Amino acid sequence: MNKLMIKVLFATLVLTAMVPNLRAADEDRVIQLYSQPELLALIAKNKHLQRVKADDCQLVEDIKARAEIVKLPSYQFLYGDMLAYGVCVERDAQYGIYMMEQSAHQGLVEAIEQIGRYYHIGRFFQQDTQRALRYINEAAGLGNIDAQIRLVDILAQEQGSPVDYEEAYHWLHNSIISDNSKRKKATRLLAKLAKLMPQRVIERAKRPLLK
Repeated sequence: MNKLMIKVLFATLVLTAMVPNLRAADEDRVIQLYSQPELLALIAKNKHLQRVKADDCQLVEDIKARAEIVKLPSYQFLYGDMLAYGVCVERDAQYGIYMMEQSAHQGLVEAIEQIGRYYHIGRFFQQDTQRALRYINEAAGLGNIDAQIRLVDILAQEQGSPVDYEEAYHWLHNSIISDNSKRKKATRLLAKLAKLMPQRVIERAKRPLLK
């Protein structure tokens, strides 16, 4: 065996030994689709769009399929947000809002809260406090703290019905809020709403949540 053949054989053996490692490296670079708990956690922290961009938009087709075909509410919400803001897809706000509404109809509280917020601030929709309250009240009742804060804020400005004061106060008063600034805002808004309520109603609203 001459020296050239020995070198070729040696190089072949080295490359063969490297293949499994190269394959493993390629597999490590493959972006895995988000699990339901993972995606819901991202949505709750409002980091779902950041994650899609951080993953270099590699999962768009998988996200679209789970939103349109499987009709998973978390993926409907994600895909709707992507469309509404043009993240990794061509912007289509109308279809994006439709997908968010489908998610809300299936009970995803973040979607319910977001649509209510959009009606309240006039984003994508014409500003409509009454429509906003329907969504926000539902999300607040499901335990969404942002919706509870917004609901109390709206009511404290005397834009809703006094009939809702006690329930809105009850929900927010009993919420556990880890964020200090958000908790201070809740305290301030509860005090503002309390000025519109009889003392006996306030005391009743402070009752603990039923276990």
